Amino acid sequence: MSRHPADLASLDPRARQLLRTLIGRYIQSGEPVGSQTLARHAGLDVSAATIRNILSDLEEIGLLSAPHTSAGRIPTAQGYRLFVDSLLQVRPLPEGEVARLRSELPAGSGTQALLGSASELLSAMTHFVGVVSVPRREQFAFRRIEFVPLDAQRVMAILVFADNEVQNRIIQTRRAYETGELERVANYLNTHFAGRTLPDIRVCLLRELRNARDEMETLLSRSVELAEQVLTPGNDDMVLAGQTRLMGVQELNDLDRLRELFEAFARKREILQLLERTVRAPGVRIFIGEETGLAPLEGMSLVTAPYAAGGHVLGVLGVIGPSRMAYDRVIPVVQAAAEALGAAIHPDAGL
Repeated sequence: MSRHPADLASLDPRARQLLRTLIGRYIQSGEPVGSQTLARHAGLDVSAATIRNILSDLEEIGLLSAPHTSAGRIPTAQGYRLFVDSLLQVRPLPEGEVARLRSELPAGSGTQALLGSASELLSAMTHFVGVVSVPRREQFAFRRIEFVPLDAQRVMAILVFADNEVQNRIIQTRRAYETGELERVANYLNTHFAGRTLPDIRVCLLRELRNARDEMETLLSRSVELAEQVLTPGNDDMVLAGQTRLMGVQELNDLDRLRELFEAFARKREILQLLERTVRAPGVRIFIGEETGLAPLEGMSLVTAPYAAGGHVLGVLGVIGPSRMAYDRVIPVVQAAAEALGAAIHPDAGL
């Protein structure tokens, strides 16, 4: 725990350079960094003794810590935060890798397939866990619906959305529907509501039902009964890829630690809530260690960015890995993936 609040203004240029060099070396090697190593690599014309004094000061203000088994030092979560916010130099992703993202996230594919591909790509390009929140279906324009009777009180609805996603949903009805009735309801919905979002359709149906005073009332009431169940969001909320990559991470070689982390992935809801905190924040967001608010992610970092289509944010994607990650590499990958995913989702799919 630091005794004093640390910020860039409180550090002189030598301390900044030493902190930047130490964190860079530690991210690269995973080994505590000593004063002799810094004397060789920091590019400062100072003695090892001076370096040791500066490192001691950085430890005093909570930016570094010294493992008991080593003379070297490692960054704390506060140290990583200062490094990411003020000392890190991030370059755009090379054009070849941007082209790879675009080619593997082709426009016109179904949204669910794109989300799966995006999470796999994030994992493959960073060697950590790729995570993508699933857009709520009510954000997408409705294109077409068909109803298929299954038995006396069950109907399968086939929904087609403007982003080329097709969903089949089984709904329970209060009474049996004949095929002709279902066709008329589908025709009514397709004729009057194609191109509108699901919440908009529900509101409009209920308003029209209240105003109906003619032979359309029966058809509207049937449409409302079916629409109440079928025009609702699905249960999928997040797509994960690459969890097993964490088994090779040096800092996660404890089986109990890995088990906690995998259980958090299985619950997903906590990670989804963390992603949702970033959905309205433009650009890349980085959560380090306890900043995630999730105990299993202690010692981990989450790098996120929102993705959008048609000018509207649909969800968030990101990478989960150890705090000792190459942020200068992960940040541009996440940023470029968010842009590629947004561009690939059908331009008329959003609100």
